[in-house]
Amino acid sequence: MRQSRSATLKMMVDRAPNDRQINKLPPPYLKSSTPYAGSDFRPEVKSACISNRLVSAGLKISKVIILGNVAVGKSCLVNRFCHSVFDQNYKATIGVDFEVERFDILQVPFNLQIWDTAGQERFKCIASSYYRGAHAVVVAFDLTNLYSLSSCPAWLEDALKANTVRPLVFLVGTKRDLLSEAAYKHVEDQATRMARALQAEYWCVSSKCGLNIDTFFQRIAALTFNVSVSQECREIDSSKEIGNGLVTLKKTENPIGGMEKRKRLKNDCCNS
Repeated sequence: MRQSRSATLKMMVDRAPNDRQINKLPPPYLKSSTPYAGSDFRPEVKSACISNRLVSAGLKISKVIILGNVAVGKSCLVNRFCHSVFDQNYKATIGVDFEVERFDILQVPFNLQIWDTAGQERFKCIASSYYRGAHAVVVAFDLTNLYSLSSCPAWLEDALKANTVRPLVFLVGTKRDLLSEAAYKHVEDQATRMARALQAEYWCVSSKCGLNIDTFFQRIAALTFNVSVSQECREIDSSKEIGNGLVTLKKTENPIGGMEKRKRLKNDCCNS
């Protein structure tokens, strides 16, 4: 069992645990149900990490918010991943809970901030204030309760309204252990259709037995890291282009010719 530590201590460790070391992009749960193509990190990301050509120093951080109806298993999902524990008698989350998990991705230190939000309507106004700045949104539903699946578009809409840039979106069905194979296949068809409508990547998990939990969060960490570093690479390239343009502009100026022109104008004014 993983030792439970504070968020600060997790961020300060010199090296992430072995199961938090990522050197290859984890695959999606279903290749047919993801809008995020690519089987590995982008070439510019790998190159930047190898050459240490990154803009910002220190730990990189991505923010993940987990949304969904009350009792769909959001807190169980987070606690299974962060603390390797399962308790089916969790009390309803009030406002938000916060966890941090440390990764090393392509040998670069990286933190995944996980915000577990309340599903009860009376706490929604509190939780929604934490939606801003999300790099990924996880909309969870209960595989045994299709009503919770129908509520997912509204949860995602609230999250997208709070963010000017669209985050990565994941649709996650929980409590897979409670369904037979035949019953699950029926639900999966509806869930994958919903995922396509939401432009989200679909996963099914079980917090009770740990099914797909680690792989799912590793996938989130790797994808958000990929997007973040790729953006940094574009910023580096843009600054170089702007700088080169300014240098070229200065070189095309002719200060001597400009001085002679100003002298002629001054003489013409004095002679008139």
